[in-house]
Amino acid sequence: MSVSADREELFGLRVERRRRDLVEALEMLYGHETAVPLADRLIALAHDAYVDRPPDLHVLDIRRSLQPDWLQLPRMVGYAAYADRFADTLKGVEDKIPYLRELGVTYLHLMPLLEPRAGDNDGGYAVRDYRSVRSDLGTVEDLRHLATTLRENGISLVLDLVLNHVAREHDWAVRARAGDTHYQDYFHRFPDRSQPDAYERTLPEVFPDFAPGNFSWDEDIQQWVWTTFNAWQWDLNWANPDVLVEFAEIILFLANLGVEVLRLDAIAFLWKRMGTTCQNEPEVHAVTQVLKTVARIACPALAFKAEAIVAPHDLVQYLGAGRHHGKVSDLAYHNTLMVQIWSMLATRDSRLAAHTLERLPPAPSSAAWITYVRCHDDIGWAITDEDAGGVGLSGYHHRRFLSDWYSGLYPGSTAHGLVFQENPATGDRRISGTTAALTGLSAAGRPEEIDEALGRFFLTHAIVYAWGGIPVIWSGDELGMANDPGWAAEDGHETDNRWAHRPRLDWRRAEQRYDRRTVTGRVFSGLAHLARVRAGRPELHASVRSEVLPVDDGGVLATVRRAPTGPMVCLYNLTHESRPYPAWRVADLGLPDPWDAMSERKVEPDGEGRYWLTPYAAWWLVEEPDAG
Repeated sequence: MSVSADREELFGLRVERRRRDLVEALEMLYGHETAVPLADRLIALAHDAYVDRPPDLHVLDIRRSLQPDWLQLPRMVGYAAYADRFADTLKGVEDKIPYLRELGVTYLHLMPLLEPRAGDNDGGYAVRDYRSVRSDLGTVEDLRHLATTLRENGISLVLDLVLNHVAREHDWAVRARAGDTHYQDYFHRFPDRSQPDAYERTLPEVFPDFAPGNFSWDEDIQQWVWTTFNAWQWDLNWANPDVLVEFAEIILFLANLGVEVLRLDAIAFLWKRMGTTCQNEPEVHAVTQVLKTVARIACPALAFKAEAIVAPHDLVQYLGAGRHHGKVSDLAYHNTLMVQIWSMLATRDSRLAAHTLERLPPAPSSAAWITYVRCHDDIGWAITDEDAGGVGLSGYHHRRFLSDWYSGLYPGSTAHGLVFQENPATGDRRISGTTAALTGLSAAGRPEEIDEALGRFFLTHAIVYAWGGIPVIWSGDELGMANDPGWAAEDGHETDNRWAHRPRLDWRRAEQRYDRRTVTGRVFSGLAHLARVRAGRPELHASVRSEVLPVDDGGVLATVRRAPTGPMVCLYNLTHESRPYPAWRVADLGLPDPWDAMSERKVEPDGEGRYWLTPYAAWWLVEEPDAG
């Protein structure tokens, strides 16, 4: 195929604009002599993909170039699901687009659907073929059609790209096991335990229960292979530039199917260095810059999301800091916010959250957070001893308390979570569970118990919808679904209780979503309301930072967003009792007569100048709209 002269000129302008970014990152990874010819090789791949790119996607590229902040807009609301557990097949997902639109969804993350290894495959994260779709879900053409139909309905498709490893059954690993030295160099292999043992001295274990250690003996090649996650997930050697080229081709292939966001899975683990945890090494950001630059040249509508569940001071690097500013990922998960929300809910106290969140470095103004109450993964209590100590807590004991609370062991807890991957050596006990299970909604019986649990449920979502970024709902939470009691019955799930919070969507239950006399109807309509209110508030543009206000009362979390269009003050009552908040603080922030956008009413102070928040209330205070 060929393109018109003006299209060819546009490609040339993109190369001219981005080539320096490409060469700079390649030099950091592989040195100058390798960088220049490798850049030419990658640009040639980008040109081939650009020529093959469908006309509607070229139009999308132009649209995104004209509105580069599209991911930061308040209309963005996400939904995440396994395609089969949501609607059986890709065609089934397409049939459910009206349902997603009712929720206000504009961003759909379908969990791993590229062909995995047979049997246990870590929920699809052990990929056998990046260019094929699971046969039970459909075909590549079904995926292309789904992406197109979603886009026509204002929804961007998000897919996972597993970067750190491939399945042992992937063609590269098969060839390596057959003795092909070219492909053996795609992996980290060791003839004996000397180097693995040296690495292990500083490496953490991801799955200590069922996959201890980071290396596995392979009988076929008679060597130890680096396997961070499972013995059948072989870590890739990104120090080999051929691996980078392979993934550049995969990215261009997926972009030309119509995928708009790629979630870069396990990105923190890519680069290995002796004497470290082999996470967050600086080369990781150079790798991302290379891949991002290739995409910007061929398919600039494609965005990257970093799946980096790392310490707060490391996280902002994945959105671009220093030499990588504006050149790496567009989105990253705000894991700290999620953890602090659950901590506040258990303690009914905002002091630790206020201390921790206000110390985070700000995200670049061109990027956005993914905010969420929970996701497909377990909840790990990423609260440092330093942060806990800053408010007079013991980090170790607070983390134990949270595990006890959310597993229902602590007296007075209403939560019904499950302990995941307990590590006796460190005391680490992560938690699995749906939002309904963790807030006590799924077990609530009496009307007052249901009302209180719903208050907790909506409070958590109100925080993530107003923090800034893209709030994402995990499938089933919009219906208030409980943990799946049969999670262990499916093959490959027996030892992984995270499947308890990945239930198959109950479509019979979904039929109740219009009936506000039911818990399902109250949950669904409440989340849809949050999306509608959010979409109309310019203060919630993701470029505006949420600042945590001084804590007058630990039972209230207060934030302000100082948008160019005017401020928004958010007040959240973390308790089951009414709490006051001083009106003068809100007035000093530019809102002397505030209006609650959530309830669409003006709020009035009492005779002592205090606003009173009802139990678990969430207020988004803004300037009162003109009556006309």
